Amino acid sequence: MSVNIRNLSAALLGVTVMTACVTKSTFRREMNDRRTELNSEVSARTAADSALSAEIAALRTDLTGLRTEFGARITAMEEGIKFAFPVNFAFDDATVREQDQVALDRFAQIAQKYYNGAVVTVEGFADPAGSTRYNMDLSRRRAEAVRAYLVSKGMTDAQLKAIGYGESRQVVPGAERDDTGAELNRRVVFVVETRGDSTASNMTASALR
Repeated sequence: MSVNIRNLSAALLGVTVMTACVTKSTFRREMNDRRTELNSEVSARTAADSALSAEIAALRTDLTGLRTEFGARITAMEEGIKFAFPVNFAFDDATVREQDQVALDRFAQIAQKYYNGAVVTVEGFADPAGSTRYNMDLSRRRAEAVRAYLVSKGMTDAQLKAIGYGESRQVVPGAERDDTGAELNRRVVFVVETRGDSTASNMTASALR
């Protein structure tokens, strides 16, 4: 009887030792798996941060180019980015001038590269010569002409809107026809709406610093 008890005790002890070994092995394996998983997450996060930093640096370079090469004024707003270009028009005319096409080409490239999902509104303006109603129509035709040009450069109809503001928001108040500064009133401005796209907004804010 005592022999059986001794044998049973030894067997139970063996099972306990084996269980402890299995449990320790399983724990070690789980810890290694978790460590590998964490390392993968850290590597992925580091790669994503590096990619974002590189994209912000590229955007900063492109925005700086718009400023230095074309005299663009770029302003970050609560719900988007405003691009004021030296894209102007002859008196009583809505034709996109050849000398402005290079700047528009560059803007189209940047918009497609960084703001492909955003809505871009082309805002047209006129100098105060003529009636308010006529100037409103003229400014709209200017915005539509620029919109059509940007579509020809690869931007989509769905992405672009055009609106005319007539003689409102004059850069040089009262300047018209051949007056000094009148050409600055005959212009278009671009508003890129990044509302709801925090990545685009944060990238632009970082690039403009």
